[in-house]
Amino acid sequence: MSVDVQTALRSPRSYELARQALETMEANGVWPTVRNFELWVHYVAEKESPLAREIDRLLAAGEPITETLGEALAAQFLPEAKMNGDILEAGDVLSKELKTVTAAIETAQKSSEEYGQELAIATSRLDGDDVETVKAVVEDLTSATKKARTENAALEGQLADTTAELGRLRESLEQVRRDAMTDGLTNLANRKAFDERLDAACELADVDGKGVTLAIIDIDHFKGFNDAWGHQIGDQVLRYVSSVIGRMGATPRMAARYGGEEFAIIFPAENGRIARAVLEEIREEVSSRSLKRRSTNEDLGTITVSAGFAERIAGENAMSLVERADAALYASKHAGRNRTTAAQPVAAVAAA
Repeated sequence: MSVDVQTALRSPRSYELARQALETMEANGVWPTVRNFELWVHYVAEKESPLAREIDRLLAAGEPITETLGEALAAQFLPEAKMNGDILEAGDVLSKELKTVTAAIETAQKSSEEYGQELAIATSRLDGDDVETVKAVVEDLTSATKKARTENAALEGQLADTTAELGRLRESLEQVRRDAMTDGLTNLANRKAFDERLDAACELADVDGKGVTLAIIDIDHFKGFNDAWGHQIGDQVLRYVSSVIGRMGATPRMAARYGGEEFAIIFPAENGRIARAVLEEIREEVSSRSLKRRSTNEDLGTITVSAGFAERIAGENAMSLVERADAALYASKHAGRNRTTAAQPVAAVAAA
């Protein structure tokens, strides 16, 4: 990301840039993925850049900006492209503003309607009384309110449209945020989402005392398999294993791609006995299936996984918990792989 864009995203312009990027993406039928959002933030922020000129050329030629084309543009013009925290922060700012404005619009509409109703009731109650002066005042106020409501009818229609538009923009931002926390290959949570969730789980465990267990899983001999059959088959293996892990690690647990061929499952409020049973089920299911090449139905053999898990000790920080689970994983590997190992117990762990 260029210095100019970084500067803009740290300035009051961030709100405007995020809004312009989303509006431009929608106008051109571009799906708001993480990479596309970054690409179009660059586009609206630097209209004279090589990237912007290329996008303008493609649009002028009627070329649809597909996800594949977006990836190619990012690779060409943003060689170090990755979702920048500044972009997410800009999205957070916009999302908060959208919620605030939407709430204000709804409150204003409701207040105006209730005010008119109250004045009408007051006038009705004064019918037949002698307090002509008071009645005249109320009637004048009622008339003024009716006039204001008539004049604001068009505005209310615009406000309704604006509310719908704000809701659409907020949904787009939420999609971008979800994509930013998801691993593109496996559709599991990514490392960023895992780190945030584990920190939160540790904090909650200190509050409710229910504990948390962490498991780390690794595909055995994956590098050799990948080298022998190619990266496409390697990706097929990753997706298969992640589908099993994702099913076993569904909410309220959290399954994540920890990195490369490693995965993790957070077990909030669950102990090591439960974690071991789940990990054994994953291990047995993964090894029970003979994989085949999709294009040729060629037999690829079977794969296995190794796992390690650790139960959190009161006061233990996330980093220490990960280290203990990781050590248990490597104990499984050193013992011959295709097995599950519990972390060694420790007497005490220093608080974070």
